[in-house]
Amino acid sequence: MASFSKILFAAAVALMMVSGSAMAHGSNKSGEKKQSKYPNATRKAPKLDLTSQEDADTINKGSKAYNKHDYATAKKVLQPYADGTASKSKYAQVVALQIMGNIAYKEGHVDKAIQMLQKALTLNVMPNQTYFDLEYELSQFYMVNKQYQKSADIIDKWRQEGKLQTADSYGVQGVDYYRLGQYDKAIAAIKKAESMTDKPRETWNQVLAASYAESGNTTEAIAAAKAQLAKNPDDMTTLHNAVSLMVSAGNYDEATKLMEQAQTKGLLKKGKDYVLLAKLHLMKAQDAKDAKPEAQKAVSIIKQGIAKGVLKPGYESNKIQGDAAYFSDKINEAISFYGKAAQDAPDGKVKLQQAQLLLSQHEDSAARKASEAAIKQGLKHEGPAYMVIAEAERSMGNKSGAISAMKKAEKDPTTQAKAKAWLKKATR
Repeated sequence: MASFSKILFAAAVALMMVSGSAMAHGSNKSGEKKQSKYPNATRKAPKLDLTSQEDADTINKGSKAYNKHDYATAKKVLQPYADGTASKSKYAQVVALQIMGNIAYKEGHVDKAIQMLQKALTLNVMPNQTYFDLEYELSQFYMVNKQYQKSADIIDKWRQEGKLQTADSYGVQGVDYYRLGQYDKAIAAIKKAESMTDKPRETWNQVLAASYAESGNTTEAIAAAKAQLAKNPDDMTTLHNAVSLMVSAGNYDEATKLMEQAQTKGLLKKGKDYVLLAKLHLMKAQDAKDAKPEAQKAVSIIKQGIAKGVLKPGYESNKIQGDAAYFSDKINEAISFYGKAAQDAPDGKVKLQQAQLLLSQHEDSAARKASEAAIKQGLKHEGPAYMVIAEAERSMGNKSGAISAMKKAEKDPTTQAKAKAWLKKATR
């Protein structure tokens, strides 16, 4: 099984929806001002320059079109304001840029969206709440655009100048630092985020577990994965993350138990789930004094997956059954399954396994042919295949053929020493 790899996380971007009433400055009929989220901000809010009712009405028209997902109308109305040609009001331009930026983002033009938000912030004419909310939104656009350092940096600026700390902001930075490979910072940010709320986001623990794993702290990684699994016991992605970590730590028993519990609950819906559980049984078989019981369990799992129609017979299923047969000392059965697996294999590894078993059964001609086929399928190291050919040729009395093959094995660093020793004896 492959070692634990980096987990991919989807960053949810919370878009700031600008309502029409929010743009019409001073329209609160009750006369009560909405309390700012940033009462202690160091930035001095400028005086708004939106004085034209016509500008306010037009901006509101574009905003309403945007909120109704009528982006064509919104762009038609707002583009002149975003360009700065429709009005002298910089505030009107900022609002237009903000909405146009969100439209660009939703239409998949993240670079363009970032440019518009950057321009809006550079104009620096918004009230504090609009300014800092827009700055926070830009950080998330940076994240989506894989500009993780810029995303983390602007969060720092937002926090320092806006004098506001939120769990979500640390969560965003946690993802940023993870993507940057700064795992200690990611761990610190996620822990800070989780300490600030009783409703942490599900992705945070995934980031935490992955950061621990990548930094080599498997114990903490497993603890974080278990915590995430406890909250989402039926989520297969979370389960796979936990199982992968346990496998990397050599904890096959607990990993197998988790997968068996999922099987009992009917959560194994995909062929890869049955393959994973079968491989876990094979891992246990390798460490067991008697490998046969676990090997047979692996075969049983594969047959169940095939019977349910979620696992198609092919490379994975045949390879596992071949391994199980080998662990059960059923060599001829293993040879047969390896041969079937080789038909769909991505390279010549399993064909080489078949060749080596054929050689052990003194089927020299078949072993030679299987080794030649393995080389044709592709091997990272061809030396072991040439050694099988050499031994098969020697057994069949073809000394020159054996020497020729062993000289090829000598060129492979993985078999060089053994090949040299063999050739030294053979040429005395």
